[in-house]
Amino acid sequence: MSITIASIMNLMGPDMIVVLLIVLLLFGAKKLPELARGMGRAVKEFSAARDEAERELSQSGPTQPRRTNY
Repeated sequence: MSITIASIMNLMGPDMIVVLLIVLLLFGAKKLPELARGMGRAVKEFSAARDEAERELSQSGPTQPRRTNY
């Protein structure tokens, strides 16, 4: 299930265009590709870390809690 940023914030059409124009004004046209690359790398690293954690959890299997005698 793919959830985009636009659907999370409920931004559509003109709203998204205004947001993109504000980002363009704040960072400039030359910085946008660099920002997009950085965001892509961050998402890729996060996804890899999540997959690794899921893999470790699935390999460890279910654990039973220890019983302690008091």
